[in-house]
Amino acid sequence: MQNDNIKKPSFLYALLMLISPTIIIAMGIVAFEAPIQILMFIGMIVLIPFMKGLGYTYIQVKKAMMSSMSKALHPGIILLSVGILIGAWIASGTVPTLIYYGIQTISPQFFLVTSLLFCSLVSMAIGSSWGTIGTAGIAMMAIGASLGIPPGITAGAVISGAYFGDKMSPLSDTTNLAPTVTGGELFTHIKHMLWTTVPAYLISAVIFTFIGLQYSGVADAESVRVLTAYLSETFNLGLVSLIPIVVLVTLLVRKQPPIPSIFIASIVGALVATLYQGFGISEMLSILYRGYVVNSGIEIVDSLLQRGGLTSMLELIALFLFALGLGGMLAETGVLEALIASFADKIQHTGSLVLVTIIVSYVTLGIGGSIYFSTVMSGTLMKPIFERLNLRPENLSRTIEDSSTQGGALIPWTGSGIFTATTLGVPTAVYFPFCFLALITPLVALFYGMTGLTMTKYEELQKEKLSIKSVQGKPRKN
Repeated sequence: MQNDNIKKPSFLYALLMLISPTIIIAMGIVAFEAPIQILMFIGMIVLIPFMKGLGYTYIQVKKAMMSSMSKALHPGIILLSVGILIGAWIASGTVPTLIYYGIQTISPQFFLVTSLLFCSLVSMAIGSSWGTIGTAGIAMMAIGASLGIPPGITAGAVISGAYFGDKMSPLSDTTNLAPTVTGGELFTHIKHMLWTTVPAYLISAVIFTFIGLQYSGVADAESVRVLTAYLSETFNLGLVSLIPIVVLVTLLVRKQPPIPSIFIASIVGALVATLYQGFGISEMLSILYRGYVVNSGIEIVDSLLQRGGLTSMLELIALFLFALGLGGMLAETGVLEALIASFADKIQHTGSLVLVTIIVSYVTLGIGGSIYFSTVMSGTLMKPIFERLNLRPENLSRTIEDSSTQGGALIPWTGSGIFTATTLGVPTAVYFPFCFLALITPLVALFYGMTGLTMTKYEELQKEKLSIKSVQGKPRKN
């Protein structure tokens, strides 16, 4: 967008632009319990006068919004596909089968660490934290409830496992996005994440094991009997119901695109529901659209199985649109660049660099409401500083994944936060303290930054090339 009248915001102007929509969103949530979508929309409207004050025309403001909002198309389609998948897999008996046999085989004292490991494996296989939370996660929530384990703790184990597997999987979109933005290589990025994620994961596993030991023998026998009886009477349980899982994992392991893979697995689930569970075609199409509906009169059954469907994701897609529109306006005007420029030259040590990167990742996550937005913005803003300190791109991509990728589920108004809370049926504030992996990993990353351990650097030849590139990129003085 070329316009000679456009001005760069000063530090104070940029700060005011950032604070204004933030206050509106915070006050709307705290004081009026308003939906985050309408608050994000109002925040976009509030930014228009600020942009016009910098010299932008309305056409340019609209282009900034629309260009950024268009990025919601791909994750939006994935969300719709996941919503359809959840409804199909409940009707097909896939989720009920996991719940039923999980209750039969998992002991209460080891349930939490088992949930962590199980969700890790599922997420690593399919490359999707959301897909894992919407399928295996629902099953674990049902099992945990029957065993008398508080839902917040179970959700913490599910989320920790789902995001660990997502980060470690080369099939994950966020795991591919981070090195792409920072200029690194995919498998170098994954190997570098092992230094921070594995220690945090092991610590999380130990904590969940100790917590689980407190629930030895606490299972509510009557609740277990009622739930398992309902599942066995309502669904045909067994290996046939697990076919959709095999199909999805096979497709993704063979590196097929996620959207058609999820959709095909949904169709297979719908076929199993129709041919094996006895649902009619009209009924099945309604489930794919509106989700699985059950009115059994049994609280645990109704709360756990009444989920999914394409329409269940529409509010989340609206959030994506408005969040990305708001973030696009701030990105176009250079607000974050103006704020970072005020102290960028003062960053001379890897410890302060990692700390600032973590803060920027969380701030951009909160502003944009999207892991994708945060990854792109954080990578773009911090990359020059990492290069100036002779640090390889995998250091930056790792730090972004350690913070904003895992932090998505911890912020209530982000797409990940809303999806997780809605799907698992647990408010963010309730499961937040138990998301140990997301809370511990940034601390491990900060430790490495302060000590310099694992902070890989460029070789001298590469350093010289970077210096030449930097000099060539500067305008010549006459």
